[in-house]
Amino acid sequence: MSGAASSLQGQRSDGSLALAGILSSDLSKRRVRQRRQMLAVQGASYSLGALVLLVYSYAGTVPTIIPASYFLGGLSLTGFFVVLSETHVNDRFQDHYLTIFQMGCNVALQLGFLLAAPEIGYTFLSVLFLIFGFGALRMTSRQAIAVWTLTTLGLALIFLLTDIPIAMPVSTPLERAAAMLAFVLTIGQCAFVGLYGSSMRKMLYNRSFELKAANKRIEELAELDELTGSFNRRCIMRILDDEIVRAHRSSTPCSVALIDLDWFKRINDAYGHPTGDEVLRTFAITVFANLRAADKFGRYGGEEFLLVLPDTSGEAAARILGRLRAIIADLDWSAFSPGMQVTISAGVATLRPGETPDLILARADSALYAAKARGRNRIASA
Repeated sequence: MSGAASSLQGQRSDGSLALAGILSSDLSKRRVRQRRQMLAVQGASYSLGALVLLVYSYAGTVPTIIPASYFLGGLSLTGFFVVLSETHVNDRFQDHYLTIFQMGCNVALQLGFLLAAPEIGYTFLSVLFLIFGFGALRMTSRQAIAVWTLTTLGLALIFLLTDIPIAMPVSTPLERAAAMLAFVLTIGQCAFVGLYGSSMRKMLYNRSFELKAANKRIEELAELDELTGSFNRRCIMRILDDEIVRAHRSSTPCSVALIDLDWFKRINDAYGHPTGDEVLRTFAITVFANLRAADKFGRYGGEEFLLVLPDTSGEAAARILGRLRAIIADLDWSAFSPGMQVTISAGVATLRPGETPDLILARADSALYAAKARGRNRIASA
């Protein structure tokens, strides 16, 4: 019933320290799944690169050991990070992808093969673009500067301190086909990186909306009384303050009513607290169903409720409360327990010039006390 009543009323963050402790099971599984996807793409990339080198080997440009070593070296490096991932070593670090370490190792592998087979050196240089493309999806600016600096030093050593001829052989049809295949694969993989990054942005965009909706729901729950679905005391008091300020500024009337369920302690004692809770819920739902859209209703404390009636004169407020009193009294409360009867009393007060929330509530409370003193099940105005 609380949900019905309320309807009527109407994460990347980086810390400065390494992660400590054991991650939640769901988070750990999600991270492992993400790392598997990235490492699978990395393994596929090395396999495709080895095929290009195999074409060069078949053309006689490089010995067979080059594509074989490249394939084994790439898969061994990928396998090493797979083992770290599956054993959850990665989860001990802020960057659970170990981005800078993966990039450093992969760049070092490409530069090593550049030295080993400079006659097809362009193929290994082109892979560097792919490595940085993948890394850019996960790197921080500091990591990017570090990896870029190390890569620059490695390239400077090779280009400036050696006279190794780095080439792109295209003297035979097979070599031209291999060169074309290398570029096609590199372009395709770069396009894949772009599409992957686009999907990540879309996912984060959708999650931001989900997060906003969740935060809105949390805020709503923080403002509602858990039992009745009405506003809690803190919220209804804030609403009262705002409405009084608005009424003073615009010189419009505003009325409030303190409502109390008559002899509610007797209901709890006679029928039990669970039945008393159901009475409160039913009362709240009935009030919601008979309020105007602008009216605000909240639990003031225990069985006492506060009703804020903006743009409402004292006479109109008394009529609204009188009608509400009659509706509550006419409900068939025997559904909860045979012979049960529930009525309400209310004190109504209309805002006076310069009056504060405390003063108008004090007058409404005095009127409620007067209604009880006259026998209950009635409305009194101050």
